[in-house]
Amino acid sequence: MIMHSPQVILNSPSGRQFLADVTYQQNGTKKPVVIFSHGYNGFKDWGAFNAIAMQLAEMGLVVVKFNFSHNGTTIENPQDFVDLEAFGNDNFTIEMDDLGAVIDWVCSNEFVAKEESNVAQLNLLGHSRGGGITILKAREDGRVKKLCTWNSVNEFGKFWTPERFETIKRDGVIYLRNGRTQQMMPIKWQMYEDYFENKQRLYIPDAVKELDKPFLIIHGEKDETVPVEYANEMHNWNKKTQLMIIENGNHNFGAKHPWHNDTLPAELQQAIVATGKFLL
Repeated sequence: MIMHSPQVILNSPSGRQFLADVTYQQNGTKKPVVIFSHGYNGFKDWGAFNAIAMQLAEMGLVVVKFNFSHNGTTIENPQDFVDLEAFGNDNFTIEMDDLGAVIDWVCSNEFVAKEESNVAQLNLLGHSRGGGITILKAREDGRVKKLCTWNSVNEFGKFWTPERFETIKRDGVIYLRNGRTQQMMPIKWQMYEDYFENKQRLYIPDAVKELDKPFLIIHGEKDETVPVEYANEMHNWNKKTQLMIIENGNHNFGAKHPWHNDTLPAELQQAIVATGKFLL
């Protein structure tokens, strides 16, 4: 029987609360755990993420999803960007610490699937910007045993054009349109300050080169947001990584929000199956 836990409220080290949930087979056996981190303008229930969790659970994984504490959603509105002040105050250190709080929870006696979980096999899965966060966390947290990324960034600074950098430095904030909701999403100068002040912790290329854990890089051949070359670069930085390029795959492997179809796109199915086999 596949169980999907009620949403659990966790506390971020930054002081905000955020939501998490767990999907797993209730069969009395200890199973590997995978914690999923969403990307920029994402949330744990975006599009096909719940269907993905169900399929990974059917393969034999305990799947934990969560909303980053400053992703713009709230406890009351977990799928809408209703708190743009929080969104503008997000940074990579906060997201790293949020993921650390989830790992702590999974490893604690309070974890809702404790009796069904083998936390000695704790794994991370991250999409897009969440992939970058998971790479960094896998390097610094010895509890993480395996890592898989989907269409991941490989350096946060690559998306900061000189024009954008000068504007945000001058004005303290810039606004980027969310293509789905058409909201103007604020990014504040503090995100850049946080990155440069903590670059040793937050520089993804060094983390990839230093990783000595199993790492599967999955990337869509036709990713329109994060070029597939980024995946090739990471594989070249660390030849111990495994690389899978999905033919015709875009940034979301064919999924969108909302997702109402009973079946998943073929490209997304390829990513799920490869991820499950790798993590089990």
